[in-house]
Amino acid sequence: MALAQALKTNSTLTTLSLELNYIGYYGAEALSKALMVNSTLSALFLSRTEFGDFGVQDLAEALRTNSALRILELRHNNIYEDGAQALAESLKINSVLTTLDLGNNSIGSNGAKALAEALRINSTLTHLELAENEVLDDGAMALAEALKTNSVLTCLNLGGNSIESNGANALANALITNTTLTALYLYNNSIGDIGSQSMCEAIQVNSTLTKLFVYQNLIGDIGGEAFSKLLKNNTALEIVY
Repeated sequence: MALAQALKTNSTLTTLSLELNYIGYYGAEALSKALMVNSTLSALFLSRTEFGDFGVQDLAEALRTNSALRILELRHNNIYEDGAQALAESLKINSVLTTLDLGNNSIGSNGAKALAEALRINSTLTHLELAENEVLDDGAMALAEALKTNSVLTCLNLGGNSIESNGANALANALITNTTLTALYLYNNSIGDIGSQSMCEAIQVNSTLTKLFVYQNLIGDIGGEAFSKLLKNNTALEIVY
């Protein structure tokens, strides 16, 4: 891959978008080797480049030594549990990456659990996108536990992950003690009235969350009333439900 070869010596390029190109595994492998030596690229967008778990494992290996990349976007790439676990292991070592977008993959609850373990250690990641990844309640609960100790993450997107009241309750419990998260996306789940009430109770104590997206969540009159009351007393908070 000629572009990857060029990245090894280039010292000026800071942003690269290869979205909607069929890079495949071999392309990802070549890019990974380039990232191991490149010291200027800070943003890499690889949505819909079809490299799957094998490709992301190579990229994860590069993240162990890369000292420049701050934004990595990997949406729609057929990434499953193994790929997420590889990235999670790298996040335990990497001290530069601030944004990781894994939206619209299939990392599942085990992949989310692996990333949660990384969040307990990582000290730089501020934005984690996991929308549409089959995270489920188990994955949400693991991420919630990580939020109790993580002091860096400011934005977490868990939209469209079949999260129900148990997952919502765990996340709400984490918000009671978390002091850094400012935006939480839970749209298109199934938290219902019980999860909504838990969220409202937690936010009454939390003083940092400013955005909460919970539309399309099977929220009935009880949950809607709880959010309405909360908004009357919290003018700094934006809730979309």
